[in-house]
Amino acid sequence: MLRRLLVSTLLAGSALVAPAVAPVPASAAVRVNAAATSCYRQVGTHWACVTPGAYCPKAARNKYGYTQGTNRRYKCSEYSNHQWRWKRA
Repeated sequence: MLRRLLVSTLLAGSALVAPAVAPVPASAAVRVNAAATSCYRQVGTHWACVTPGAYCPKAARNKYGYTQGTNRRYKCSEYSNHQWRWKRA
């Protein structure tokens, strides 16, 4: 009986201490995702608006891409863990 009372008291106390997290509206998440991917596209033999370190699509393997802001050149390269990512060329 004492154990049950102690457990219920701890659970009630932890519910009061836990911070409340406001949910992110789904429409905001969609807008951010759509804005980020709207620029990423294939232009001839290279890719535009790549994100350094991000995964690259199968079609971009061993091809080059350029970032939007700095216009730096990146190559879709295979890492030792067999993942394909944009790496500075």
